[in-house]
Amino acid sequence: MDEIKWLEVAVNTTPDRLDEVTAKLTAAGMTGLVIEDEGEFQQFLEQNRQYWDYVDQELMDRMRGVTRVKFYVTDDGAGRVQLEQYTRGLDAEYTVTPLTDNDWAYSWQKYYKPLEVGRRLYVVPEWMRDERVPEGRSPLYLNPGLTFGTGSHASTQLCLEGVEEHTLTGRPVLDLGCGSGILSIAALCLGASTAAAVDIDPKAVDVAYENAALNGIGRDRYTVRAGDILSDRALAAQLACQRYHLVLANIVADVIIPLSAQVPALLAEDGVFLCSGIIDTRAHEVEEALVRQGLTLTGRREKNGWVALEARCPSPRG
Repeated sequence: MDEIKWLEVAVNTTPDRLDEVTAKLTAAGMTGLVIEDEGEFQQFLEQNRQYWDYVDQELMDRMRGVTRVKFYVTDDGAGRVQLEQYTRGLDAEYTVTPLTDNDWAYSWQKYYKPLEVGRRLYVVPEWMRDERVPEGRSPLYLNPGLTFGTGSHASTQLCLEGVEEHTLTGRPVLDLGCGSGILSIAALCLGASTAAAVDIDPKAVDVAYENAALNGIGRDRYTVRAGDILSDRALAAQLACQRYHLVLANIVADVIIPLSAQVPALLAEDGVFLCSGIIDTRAHEVEEALVRQGLTLTGRREKNGWVALEARCPSPRG
């Protein structure tokens, strides 16, 4: 089997333009961003002293004076098309460096560490599954994909906190834009009966199934499909054959807004819709869209400029 080859794209910018660059890349569809910024790095160390042991002098030196955003695309025709899409109108210098899949694994495994999320979850890279799980926490094992969620991004953490709060034993879950499957797999680990998951990227199907298997979850409880619920009416109708206690969407505002029209048909009477991946400056647009669909806003979480919203169907009259 041919080895997958990747391109590492590094966009050089300045601290005052960092938010602008990341917002443009996110709006263009690239959500798997790695931000390297000396100021944020130093702030992170100051606020998270428990991680100091993981930082060596080489990393400190590499971060000095740096403000850049990195992302990865496959080194093929499809990846080049994505690269052009993501960088169009960016107005910033960037470099493109070929990598092999093995380069990625070697470079990044040492930076992935177990992560405590909420009160009960413990996200663990699969190569560290022998790590002791803190008492009272449920492990969630992942093999981090290149452009899929690993739990380290603020928007994913916000959604995981909501999953922890609202997952009910024996109730089904729907994960729209599932990526690595982290949210729906977390719900299954916390007691959900079954989960359905969908992603527009066909590669997400195998990644999600692999991560589910790492947690002892089989296809009898977990179904992952590739498709676009916004344009594929057959897929939307298939998913709407069941009502879900928990519907998840960790995507972006431009997708959540049109998606909100389908949410009432997917939610159980007492169900909860959790959406994340929303930049704080656009949260009001998503809130307005949810209200237009007859949903009631019942919660809001914020972290590092990102927002997660919680909504429910109105209670039926007696």
